[in-house]
Formats: sequence, structure tokens, C-alpha cells
Amino acid sequence: MRGWDDLYPLPVPPSWVPGAAVGILSLHFIQKLLFPYFWADLRYLLKVFTYGLRVEMYRLQGRVVTVLDKFVKLAEKQPHKPFLIYEGTIHTYRDVDRRSNRIAQVFLRHEALKKGDTVALLMGNEPDFIHVWFGLAKLGCVVAFLNFNVRFRSLLHCVSSCEPKILVVGADLLGTLEEILPKLQKDISVWIMAKDSTLPSVHTLLDKIETASEDPVPVNRCSANNLKSAVLYIFTSGTTGLPKAAVISHLQILKGAAGLWAFGATSEDIIYITLPLYHSAASLLGIGGCIELGATCVLKKKFSASQFWSDCKRYNVTVIQYIGELCRYLCNQPVKEGEKNHKVRLAVGNGVRNDVWREFLDRFGAVKICEFYGATEGNICFMNHTGKIGSVGRTNFFYKLFFPFDLIKYDFQKDEPIRNKHGWCEKVKKGEAGLLISKVNAKNPFFGYAGNKRHTEKKLLCEVFKKGDLYFNTGDLMVQDHDNFLYFWDRIGDTFRWKGENVATTEVSDVIVMLDFIQEANVYGVSVPGHEGKAGMASLILKHNATLDLEQMYKQVVTYLPSYACPLFLRVMEKMEMTGTFKQQKFQLVDEGFNPSTITDPLYFLDNSKKAYVLLNKELYEMILSGKMKL
Repeated sequence: MRGWDDLYPLPVPPSWVPGAAVGILSLHFIQKLLFPYFWADLRYLLKVFTYGLRVEMYRLQGRVVTVLDKFVKLAEKQPHKPFLIYEGTIHTYRDVDRRSNRIAQVFLRHEALKKGDTVALLMGNEPDFIHVWFGLAKLGCVVAFLNFNVRFRSLLHCVSSCEPKILVVGADLLGTLEEILPKLQKDISVWIMAKDSTLPSVHTLLDKIETASEDPVPVNRCSANNLKSAVLYIFTSGTTGLPKAAVISHLQILKGAAGLWAFGATSEDIIYITLPLYHSAASLLGIGGCIELGATCVLKKKFSASQFWSDCKRYNVTVIQYIGELCRYLCNQPVKEGEKNHKVRLAVGNGVRNDVWREFLDRFGAVKICEFYGATEGNICFMNHTGKIGSVGRTNFFYKLFFPFDLIKYDFQKDEPIRNKHGWCEKVKKGEAGLLISKVNAKNPFFGYAGNKRHTEKKLLCEVFKKGDLYFNTGDLMVQDHDNFLYFWDRIGDTFRWKGENVATTEVSDVIVMLDFIQEANVYGVSVPGHEGKAGMASLILKHNATLDLEQMYKQVVTYLPSYACPLFLRVMEKMEMTGTFKQQKFQLVDEGFNPSTITDPLYFLDNSKKAYVLLNKELYEMILSGKMKL
């Protein structure tokens, strides 16, 4: 009897199939072993390429499509969708569009604003910040975002550096306005978000908004002819001196707005913004990103660690923005039941420490941490699309083709890049810290700072590797490991970060030396265990026969400096060490820190609970290290 196989013989595959299968499996294992991030890198690069191609297609069609254009289209397409939720009140896309039209109409009627004129905006987080911003943008104005923490001389400097025709001030910042009003340039028209005012020569906005038309202003007022034209000024401390107005173009806003989309956010997401809107993270990545997606954002007046997760649950938040300090504040909150009971899936930001990153994930659940790197005025950005803890991003051959950058050797004593005998800069090896520089070209331009050509030129490095090349100096030291992950190492120059803000040491020094008993002040940042960034410390030289007036010192710093810039520690010295180029020596002082056991000079600590500088003894030092003393 014939067998089944004889009657119905199984088909024999071609001889090459087993070999091909083995080859494919081998390639898969080789890829996993030698190129474990290949597919993740490819997906990310395709996103970057797709977005760039879309912008380029618009350009080839003779169209310049800005983020504002996208918002207006969304207001037509999805008028009833919530765009903004603030203190429980919903503002739809149409609501925001129409109120911004009203503001544009007010200024069109009452002020002789021309396309390209600058208007400075001094407001906290509130819907009218966005309404004023968009309304002025519809008139083709450049809007300068002023940091509401900055006071007196620094604020006047910021206003004058961007040369505004108008200053718009929020109702809760009238006290700040009163401080600068007597010394404000007389040709600047001042408007406040109120219905009436007792201040001389100050115009009110709210009463005029109520009677203004909701009709759009002429399209030719807001239409952009070039993506590289300036549209915002966002102030940054940079590496030295007073705040500088970074020029932000339409192109930069488009790139910033693509960030949430690149990390995987969609139109169905609800984004929680607690960072100040004058920061590029909140305005470009947050608000701009929400528009790019057509999503909804929840805006908070001020970050609150105790209300953070209850807000996320109340509004069904799915995407949050953070800075390193914010994550630590959340981890420092008392543990509660159901902390993982939320819908947050993405956390986008920068500056989170490795230990806080791990604790955050362990405590608050499966949230994808999307760490990135980017300077407000910079032309380079990194995104950690793989979730590698501690890394700010990844690079590879193809990424460097689109965004050329290098890490170069840096002389910490001379505070400048190291050049070889031929005058060229040298690249660091993998695993070594180097200064991050990015090539300036037509695709990756550097737009510089408003009102100060010298500051713009100082951020550029010429003749780096060959004659005629030009690079942007980020002022940041980075490390690239052997797997091509990038890690932030430190900042160079006279700036450190505290409470998520850049602190320019020269600004702090200038305020301190205004006191009649101070001869010299050397300001720097010192590390405090358990805290991101560096706390401010000032080493002081007193004038001959003068004594340290701690009460006057306290009044001086809290009056003239933002809270995050006030030095937490003081050190009174007999002599200040100088470098060979007659600059104040900081490196040894930074290394010595604020330990009263090893420092014989008198030390003092800013005790906010007592609103005074107090003597820093060993007991208080231990309380600071243990976290019992709040900084």
C-alpha cells in the first residue's frame, strides 16, 4: 500500500531558502549585537528628514508657512476643540484666535505699529500672554518675552536692548513696572492688562479689548516672506554678563514646535505646561508643539509640586514638560497612595539627574522620559529618542551630515578652546569632555542677539579646523561615549544653573559691589548634594577698615536680584587670587565649596526662613547636606 507522502508529496523548498533564512537570522543577531540602536535611529532620522522635507516643499512652492499660520488654520478646522485650559476655564482654538484678533485690532487702531516693530511683553503665565503674543504676531511685530523675575537695572537693560515701541505689562506685575517707570525711555508706550490705571501716561488694554472687533487684521500684516526673519526675542543669560535678547526666527519656532511630535505626541494628547512662558521650553516646545499637533494644553500660573499630579488626573494630562529641578521637587513630595494612577505617558524636558530619573520612573510609573538638549539661541539640538538614562541624545554618521557638530578640547584656566601649533582646534576622544560647537551654514544658521553685535561675534568660533569655517560656541561641555550617546557635563564661562535658571555671575557681582563696604566680589556656583545645578556663592573682599553689614547685604541682593540669583553662601577673604590674565580665580574656590571645617575664612548662609544671612557653622552645614535645611 502506498503511503500518504507518496500520494501527496510535500513541496521541497529551493536549496537557497535555508541558507537565506540562516543569513537573515545571522544579520539580525549581528545587528542586535553590533548596532543595537539601528532601528530606533532610523525611525528618528526618518522623522527629522520628513519634517525638513515638508518645510522645504513649502519653500519650493513659494509658500512660507509659520506656526501662527498653522494655528489660524486649526481655528478654522477645529474651532470648538480646547486649545488652552487655565484654572478650569476652557479656551477653544476659536476663542484664542478671536481674542488675539481683538488685541491686534486695538493696537492697529491706537498705535502706529509697523510690520517688524518690536513690542516687549512682561507677563506671567496666563491666557492673555498667548493672546497678546498672537495678536502682535498677526500685526507682523517682533515680540520680546521679558523674564518677570528680573528687576531694576537688569530689566531696564533687557527693555533697552530690544528697542521696543511698546511695553505690555500684566496686571500682577504693576509693582515691577512702577520700579522702572521713572527711568524707562520716554518714547516707549506702556500698556497694562487692566481697565483703569493711576500711573501717569500708561494706557489700559482690557477696556479696549471688550469693544474691539473680532475681525482678522489684513493678511499682509502677518504674512512672512522669509522663514529666517526674526519673530521673537527670548532672553538668555548666555555665558557672561547681563541677559541677552536671542533672535528667534520662524525657522527656529518651527523646529522647536516639532519636538513633541518627534517624541511621539499626537493630536489626542493633553500637554501640561507649568514652566514660565518667557522660556523657550514653554513657548516654543510647549505652545508651539501643541499647535503643531493640533492638541490641547493645560497652562499653570506657577509650578506647584503638591498640586502637580492632582492636576494631571483632573485634566487627563498625557504629556508633561519638566526641567531637572521640577522632577526632583516631585520626588521630594510625601509619598501618597495611587501615585501611578494617572494617564501621563511622556515627560519632555532637560536637566534631570540620573538618580532622580530612576526614582521618578520607580515612583510614578511607566512614563517615557524624553530628555533633549538645545540652547535658546543655538543651531544644534539632540533628542534622547531611545530613553537611555542620563543621556541628552544620540548621534551617528547621518545625523552629523544634517547637523554638523564637534566636541573640542578646552583650556579651563585660560577659558578658551585649545589650539595646536598650527592654530587649529583639536577634537576630544570618545569618553572625554569637550566643548560642544556646531557648524554655522545656510541650513543651520545662527541668528545672534538683538542690539549687540559684539555679543553675537563672541559666540562664534572662526578658523576652527580649516580656513574659512565658522562654528557656534554653545558654552557647554559634553561627553560622547563609545555608543555615541551624548551627556551634558558642565557649563563654561561665568554662568551656572540654579532652580532651572541661568545665573550670570557678573550680574550678581555688579549688584554686590554697589555696597559701600565691598571692595571686590567673586561669584561662582558650588555643588550641593541632592540638588541639581549649582548654588550661588560670593567670595568678598571688604574695603579698608570696613565691616560686613549682613542686614544691608541681604536687602541688596533680594531687592536687585531674582530669587534664584541671590548667593546662598558668602565667604569673606583677605585677598582674591587672580589668573595670569588678571581674571578672578574661581576654580580653587569652587573646589573648596562651603565647608566650614576646611575653610578658615568666615562663612555665611542665606536663611530664607529668617530672611537674613547667618553664620555658617558645622551644625548648619550638616543640616544643609542632609536636606533638613531648605534651599
